[in-house]
Amino acid sequence: MGNTTKRYTDEFKRQIVELKRSGRSTSELMKEYGLTKTSINVWTNQHSNSGSFREADNVTEAEKELRTLRKENKHLKMENDILKQAALILGRKDV
Repeated sequence: MGNTTKRYTDEFKRQIVELKRSGRSTSELMKEYGLTKTSINVWTNQHSNSGSFREADNVTEAEKELRTLRKENKHLKMENDILKQAALILGRKDV
């Protein structure tokens, strides 16, 4: 049997965060709702940082810049490979 990932709505996550902030312990929430400690902590941190549970909203500026630079690097490598191939083709025609 495959390992399935549970998906929770933003409203459910918001309710768990509010329960945590109102004084309920993480262990109580884990037992009552069948959640992991990691899920509760991640949701609480995400909501504290940006008020959102979307990954894109919880990315630091450094992470955004790194993604942009990686994308640009990949594009430049592809362009470089194309130019190398063109140089080889043009070199053969001259001979």
